[in-house]
Amino acid sequence: MRGIVGFYITYLLCLILGIACVVLVVHWNFMYRDGFAWDGSSKNFNWHPVLMVTGMLVLYGNAVVVYRIPLTWGHNKLPWKLLHAGLLLLSFIFSVIGLCAVFNFHNVHHTANLYSLHSWVGICTAALFTAQWVMGFTSFLLPCTPMAVRAFVKPTHVWMGAMILVLSIVSCISGINEKLFFVLKETTNGTKPYSALPPEAVAANSLGVIIVAFGLVVLKILSNQMWQRPEPGDDEGVYRPLAYDGS
Repeated sequence: MRGIVGFYITYLLCLILGIACVVLVVHWNFMYRDGFAWDGSSKNFNWHPVLMVTGMLVLYGNAVVVYRIPLTWGHNKLPWKLLHAGLLLLSFIFSVIGLCAVFNFHNVHHTANLYSLHSWVGICTAALFTAQWVMGFTSFLLPCTPMAVRAFVKPTHVWMGAMILVLSIVSCISGINEKLFFVLKETTNGTKPYSALPPEAVAANSLGVIIVAFGLVVLKILSNQMWQRPEPGDDEGVYRPLAYDGS
């Protein structure tokens, strides 16, 4: 049973870190960046980090580990496919709104779009995520898709899922750092510089550390062969979790 217990401890940590990410990013933008609006101001921009962290990281990370939950093993896979696809669709919607927020802010202030390394990595991540969702929907949810196609696509689908999570982490932490360099400048707005590590920098840096921790926990769940959902035809079948009592 240690394999199952180990999973649920790790999964609980995943949930706690995901909630902490959302709470911290909202706290940062509400307490230190004046809150939220949709008026082209800096408050408009504040939706961007909140929605991207919530969508592209937390919702996405939880979506990719749905199949690893042992309670789902031995049951009809379709409801879990729908939950997986639904969480990813919600993640996609949050991400699109988050991108609209930053583009709207830039356009109102006549700031160039997509000029930084953060924006390049971020837009590539969003594009790959879109392609991944479409590929997953057409390959695994459409009943007319042949099983041979599903078997062929699955390894790429799984690999891309992990790579998109890694790119999301990179996008988030680079975006946090970029934002802090922009706003924490003593000479321009009276705040303490980033190098002085004011409370806002501590909060945002802490968010970045928790984002990395969340991503590492999700990748741990994905990489552990013990926690893979048994497929039809596996020798161990639905009893696979009990086969790891001594591990």
